[in-house]
This record gives sequence, structure tokens and C-alpha cells, in this order.
Amino acid sequence: MGRIICTGLGPGDPDLMSLRADRLVRGARHVAYFRKAGRAGQARRIVEGMLRPDCTEYPMEYPVTTELAFDSPEYNACLAAFYDSWADRMATLAQTEDVLVLCEGDPFFYGSFMHLHIRLRGRAEVEIVPGITGMSGCWTATGQPITWGDDVMTVLAGTLPEAELVRHMQTADALVVMKTGRNLPKIRRALAAAGRYEAAWLVERGTMPNERIARLAEMPEADCPYFALVLVHGTGRRPVAEVAGTASAAASGAAAE
Repeated sequence: MGRIICTGLGPGDPDLMSLRADRLVRGARHVAYFRKAGRAGQARRIVEGMLRPDCTEYPMEYPVTTELAFDSPEYNACLAAFYDSWADRMATLAQTEDVLVLCEGDPFFYGSFMHLHIRLRGRAEVEIVPGITGMSGCWTATGQPITWGDDVMTVLAGTLPEAELVRHMQTADALVVMKTGRNLPKIRRALAAAGRYEAAWLVERGTMPNERIARLAEMPEADCPYFALVLVHGTGRRPVAEVAGTASAAASGAAAE
């Protein structure tokens, strides 16, 4: 019996892959990865030059991305059939071979592999190798801590209704908004309504060669890539130095005693 191993590849920079992921990628004979039709695929790009010459590749091309509304019955049926089909293929192949599935970021954090994982239970041995999340790579790229002290960090999907985005943005200390793309205008409005717009940053393709980081308020009013996050850094509790005069007075008093 073989195994299906899904490994997280980290936020985009191959140097941020784990040692285990690197070892698995370089030794794999069967490698599968998701991609949009006509594209190389982000996960595949990360491992460029790392696959062995005799590796067999299995590009899993989404039948639909933004052509249909994500909450429509047609979209759901189309994606469900796609995941069903690939779960069947993976289970069959795993009867005799190990199959490595590539996933950018961490597989269990909004990763597409979770849809195969639930379909493969009881049908094949499945192993997950975690990876650095894309959001971690993005907030590190800003050069600022995302949280301090007791800050509460909220991770939101930009696909949520605008009112829901506003509600969560108003109560969180630090924010990460994923799945931006065409949702960016809605995210902008929600941030403004929550009073968080001026503090927001947009990070496109964090840790990748064409990375771009800027304050959201300074970015043009246009769509952004799928691999982009909106961040609002927390400003919570932290140790601070005492006022110099107060500290000196306290020291003098202690000496006098």
C-alpha cells in the first residue's frame, strides 16, 4: 500500500519550506498539485527545479474559479464532482504508490487539499506535513509584529457578507483578511465602516519575487491578485520605559532611604 502525503510548501519562497517538505519533494515519484486552467500553478512554481527527472506530475485543474458565484448550486456541484474525481484517482494510485500532493501555505489552513482529505478517509493512508502559512509570510514582510500582548487576532475571508466583515473588524485587535481579489472593494468599504481603513496594509505575493507591500489607502481602486492579504496590525499591551524624570525621582528617593 502506498500513501497520500500532502505537504505544505510555505508562503511562496522555496527557502521557507521545511526540511521535511524539501526532502519529500526531491524524492517524490508522483506529484499532484492544484492549478487554474492555463496556469503553471503556484504550488508547482515553488518547487521548480526540485523534482526528480522521472517524476510523474498530476496537475489538478479547477473546472471553475470565478466564472460562477461561489455560493451558487452550479458552483458547488461542479467543484464537488471535481474533488470526487480526484479523490478516486488518488485512492487508486495510492494502492501501489506514494503520491505527494503540493499545497502552498499550510494544507489545513484554507488549503484545497482538505476537500480531498475528507473524501479519502478510510480509503487510503493520508499524511499531512504542515507549512508556514501565507499570512505569516505576509505580516513578516511588513516588518511589524501582527500582535502584541493580549491582542486578539481575527482571520476573515473576503467572501463574507459586508455586514459580517464590519462586525468582526470592529471587535478584533489585529486583522488578516484572505481571499481578496475581486472582493477588495467590499473589504475597503468594510474597513472604512469599522474605522480600520487607514491602518490597513495590502501585501501581494508575500515572500515571492514580485512581492508588493503598501498601505491599502494608497493603493489604486482596482482588483488585486488572489495571492494578496489585507492586514491590520495589533497595538496591544507591551512593556514601556518609565518617564525619565519619574524614574530618576524614584531612584533618588530609594537612595535617601
